[in-house]
Amino acid sequence: MKEFAEKLEKLAEELLEVLCENLGLEKGYLKKAFYGSRGPNFGTKVANYPACPKPELVKGLRAHTDAGGIILLLQDDKVSGLQLLKDGQWVDVPPMRHSIVVNLGDQLEVISNGKYKSVEHRVIAPSDGTRMSVASFYNPASDALIYPAPPLLEREPKETDPLYPKFVFEDYMKLYATLKFQPKEPRFQAIKAVNSS
Repeated sequence: MKEFAEKLEKLAEELLEVLCENLGLEKGYLKKAFYGSRGPNFGTKVANYPACPKPELVKGLRAHTDAGGIILLLQDDKVSGLQLLKDGQWVDVPPMRHSIVVNLGDQLEVISNGKYKSVEHRVIAPSDGTRMSVASFYNPASDALIYPAPPLLEREPKETDPLYPKFVFEDYMKLYATLKFQPKEPRFQAIKAVNSS
């Protein structure tokens, strides 16, 4: 498992480089933004969703966006359950053998000043078998200062303000813990209010 996690962490860093290139940011910008005093945090969580005889009566994992940076999901290759919100509709993410689903979290939305959006998703209770997933999270250090990348703001018209506030990731996580299953926009407003008081 340790070797698998190390490879996923390396993949997350390679994906961050692709995002830097797509945004026109210098190489390594996003990893540096996540660094803080101890470097980015990386962790893995295994989830098991047992078969449910009456899935319409169960909420599963409610709709939310992920608070962190980049999420790599190795989902079950036979049993579905993951859904993404696209254009106001819930769309199934089909089981895919030997595939990793890449999800962007709130911190990449902030740093990109909204050019990338964190993805609202949920997991519905499976009725056709037990679903297993392995999610790996590449997140900023707890003391990392998160804010829209200045080079991106410089390219915007001068009257455009940053769409997101500046905050310490740990402060955002404390707020996220109480507001996880609510829309992300109020979280961004709440952290802005905390920082301005």
